[in-house]
Amino acid sequence: MAAKTMAANILATRQYLLALQDSIVQRMEQIDGGVFLRDAWQRSEGGGGISCVLEQGEVLERAGVNFSHVSGKGLPPSATERHPELAGKPFEALGVSLVFHPRNPYAPTVHMNVRCFVAGVTEENPVWWFGGGMDLTPCYGFEDDAVHFHTVCRKALNVVDDALYPRFKAWCDSYFFLPHRQEARGIGGIFFDDYSGVDFFAGLGLMQSVGDHFLPAYVPILEQRCNHAYTERERAFQAYRRARYVEFNLVYDRGTLFGLQSRGRTESILVSMPPRAEWRYDWHPEPGTVEAHLTEYFLVARDWLVGRG
Repeated sequence: MAAKTMAANILATRQYLLALQDSIVQRMEQIDGGVFLRDAWQRSEGGGGISCVLEQGEVLERAGVNFSHVSGKGLPPSATERHPELAGKPFEALGVSLVFHPRNPYAPTVHMNVRCFVAGVTEENPVWWFGGGMDLTPCYGFEDDAVHFHTVCRKALNVVDDALYPRFKAWCDSYFFLPHRQEARGIGGIFFDDYSGVDFFAGLGLMQSVGDHFLPAYVPILEQRCNHAYTERERAFQAYRRARYVEFNLVYDRGTLFGLQSRGRTESILVSMPPRAEWRYDWHPEPGTVEAHLTEYFLVARDWLVGRG
């Protein structure tokens, strides 16, 4: 693929991602009633992005929807772990990444990311791949929410190939797992990386389908749970569970590592952190409580769609 053709493909990807960011921000502003700060930034090594952030909203305690399009002279280690032959290659990386931390403990945190990497971008035969996915992290589990979220995730992938959902669902379960806790981060969703398809636009089509299905997957859950009555007991448990989210993002998340290793904008990278988190020494929920049920039932990898077509 000639460099000129790849430049056109990258432009098409960029235009889609900017439109996706805008559509998600607009919808979440309608739900919350607040207005996202739109913060454009430049990266000295090449490229930049737009961070859209809402803090202390009525529904969303913190929300970040970030677009980035960065370039450099050599891929960082986090991007060449499975591609050592590409180390030192010039690259472009672009994507949209979001995390929403609702105020209400009964409304789950959600993460979504869609991205494209091109290595050897100025060369005659650049190497490209797509990645992304979405996953749900509740503090209080509802089976209906898990079924709905996974149903829409499956629809997003079935547009391309109905064999992808079981594979990407299992990948998500294994990726969003805290080995030091022997615990899943949430109830999963889908995750994929290094996807190229038969050509560039096949990969782009998969990425677009995942991005386009995010709002249908999450908004009905948020709207149903955001007005649930709660007390300080639930808020305290939410802070405890959010600490697990922090641990994963800072220790294991490849996106965080890539952003930091590529000298991305720290404020934009760490907007995924919850505004309030709490660590308690060797604390465990009382047996038989709904808090204990979260770990015992919801934070265990399972097929939420078994017997549902």
